[in-house]
Amino acid sequence: MGIDLFDVERLCLVESEAPPLSPADESARDRAWDRAVQANPSLFDGPVAACAGLEWAGQGALSLSWARVTYRHYALRRVPGATALPSLFVNVVQPTDEGRVLAARMSPSTAAPGRWQLPGGSVEPPQDGETLDEAALGGQAARELVEEMGISTPPDTLRLWAVTRGKNGSVGLTYLAPALPESALREGFAAAARTEHAQGREPELDEFALVRSPADLAGLAGPHVDYLEPVVRRYTQESPVHDDV
Repeated sequence: MGIDLFDVERLCLVESEAPPLSPADESARDRAWDRAVQANPSLFDGPVAACAGLEWAGQGALSLSWARVTYRHYALRRVPGATALPSLFVNVVQPTDEGRVLAARMSPSTAAPGRWQLPGGSVEPPQDGETLDEAALGGQAARELVEEMGISTPPDTLRLWAVTRGKNGSVGLTYLAPALPESALREGFAAAARTEHAQGREPELDEFALVRSPADLAGLAGPHVDYLEPVVRRYTQESPVHDDV
């Protein structure tokens, strides 16, 4: 599937500058972005951190360079001859206490409607005076979990479990959350949806499923993000919970 999955014990984060664009590429990027917004008005050109480099920095340590861009930067992928930095995102493996893993479907109002993935989102750059470090990334993963699934998990209970590299070189920082009962997941998901609707917004996720193995993913109609099958496979191979429990 062309997915790299790395075991990582420690991240070393370094800020760098995004490469400069020629005037022609900048103009073509903006035109591509405008077309994307016309097709999906919910797109927002907010600040994000892109991956500027990834390399090993010793046993179990990965050095990750990141650069400040906005979402329109990724419109460069639609510009012939131009090169966009890979996207950088956090996501969370949320297991149940009987060994299944949560997969969630993006709602029609998002940039990837109908796509199945883990709860998560793009890494945000730090505000003035703050630092993007392992603690901040864990906090962002915890925030995505509560916003999308209504599951409030202390950031220090999330463990960096894997780093993935997939389509367009996109880098995912995958955290493992403590197991919860299925009832807690369903109650949290319903509460998160109610909160979004009460504020006049559509939830980012419109459905979720609990899968026990990669074979279960075949029953989820619609596109799947590229890292989903390898991550589910790894978790189910490592999980001490078996079908007969």
